[in-house]
This record gives sequence, structure tokens and C-alpha cells, in this order.
Amino acid sequence: MAKTAAQAAENNFVPPVCPMTSFVNLIAGKWAIPVLYRLIVLNAPLRFGELLRAIAPITQKELTRQLRLFEQRGLVSRRVYPEIPPRVEYQITELGLSMREALQPLAEWMNHNGHRLRR
Repeated sequence: MAKTAAQAAENNFVPPVCPMTSFVNLIAGKWAIPVLYRLIVLNAPLRFGELLRAIAPITQKELTRQLRLFEQRGLVSRRVYPEIPPRVEYQITELGLSMREALQPLAEWMNHNGHRLRR
């Protein structure tokens, strides 16, 4: 039995992804926002150790995971220098820097209301 164009379209239908769901999935990890926010605020090339100290008490494993994810998504650039010992620097990209508009209101809200949160 031949499929009609409508049946074929129905079988290939992919529901649209909610933009908010995609955004929350991107920043849902415990360390995602602190890593992004630190890179945005500093807005300069940073070595892994500098980031690790700036975002303490994040672990090396978790920082590596977050940086790889953000690099894959185009939010962070990674530059490896051909030196011994190897030097690697991370920097927020223009796309990542554009997230400042979304994250700044969250930081301001926390500054104004954080003391009111129950612990």
C-alpha cells in the first residue's frame, strides 16, 4: 500500500523543541553556570589551573567535562600552544559572551534575594 504525502509527513514529524528546555539542558549541571559566568566576567584567555582556582571547589574532572561540553556547543574556545610543557587556554566565544544577557539578571536576583532563601 502506497503512503500518501500526508502520511509520510506525519511519520517524519519531529515535535519542535522548546527553546527554554534546550537552554535549561545546557546549563542544568551543578557547575555549568559558575563556569560560564566566570569565563564571561573574566573575558580573557585562561589556563585550566586558573579556572580551577577561580571556580573552587570544582573538581578537575567536572571542569574538564564542562569545558568540553561548552567547546562542543561553541560557547568556549580551546587553544593549544605547541610548547613544552603544553599550554592550553580557554576563552569564552562571542556566542558564549551573548549569554551574559541571560545570566546577569539571575546574578542580580541572587544578590538581592539570596539572603532570603531557606537553607
